[in-house]
Amino acid sequence: MAFLIVLLVIILIIAFMSIKIVKQSEVYIIERLGKYHKIADAGLTIIIPFIDQVRSVVSLKQQTMDIPPQGVITKDNVTITIDTVVFYKITDPAKAVYEIQSLKKGIEYLAITTIRDIVGKMDLDETFSSRDAINDKLRAILDEATDQWGCKIDRVEIKDITPPADIRDAMEKQMNAERNKRALILQAEGERQSAITIAEGQKEAAILEAEADRESKIRRAAGEAEAIKQVAEAKAKEIEMVYTAMKQANPNDKLVQLKSLEALKEIADGNANKVFIPFEATSALSSIGAIKEVLTEDKEKKKNKE
Repeated sequence: MAFLIVLLVIILIIAFMSIKIVKQSEVYIIERLGKYHKIADAGLTIIIPFIDQVRSVVSLKQQTMDIPPQGVITKDNVTITIDTVVFYKITDPAKAVYEIQSLKKGIEYLAITTIRDIVGKMDLDETFSSRDAINDKLRAILDEATDQWGCKIDRVEIKDITPPADIRDAMEKQMNAERNKRALILQAEGERQSAITIAEGQKEAAILEAEADRESKIRRAAGEAEAIKQVAEAKAKEIEMVYTAMKQANPNDKLVQLKSLEALKEIADGNANKVFIPFEATSALSSIGAIKEVLTEDKEKKKNKE
């Protein structure tokens, strides 16, 4: 009975040692008598106890490795601290186990030396403005170097670039000066645009005012011309009516001269600056002058008699 129990225990131990369950996204590196035998994928795997053994469990998931912050000297002799993270994935588990002692250490050391080489060829300002370029160069170099280790570098990201304290102070002062400069430029541009807008408005107002004054003068002149025209037309009608009436009455010369004098009086009392005297009126005026002389001589004779 005891023998059966011991035998059962031995069978259970052998079964436990023989049956291996591999998890998803993992593989087992199986060695037989100390030599690489096979790669066990996810699922149930049977090995021979005491002959086969699991050398390593390798994860096939994408992994991240945080590179410790490194002090790097730039091309213009400024020491900066760069913090980097690497995203990688194992594509050949056998190479990752047998081709290098420690894959993570190899990636870390290679990343450190590559960062120093890339950043050492750049100025300080260029390192801040060329993060994407640094990431791409670093990823390409690491991916090529780690290919022999069965590893693929998917991404490399620079998390932070920290310059010395005095450089940070100088950069902050420069940024403040640039912001103040941009603010002054924007303010001056705004004032200039405002002055231009005001000047254009005043110009438009002056033009409109001049045009309004010109239009007013034109209309006033047109009104005055129309009034003068109407007055002239009225006078012409009046003269025509007088002429027609006199013609119908068959007046003698004395009556014609008297009516001409009345018409001249009305014309003289008008607003016209110039008076045109008809030729017939001149004879009447001369007759009046002669009558005046005769009357004057009669008065003088009467005074002499007295």
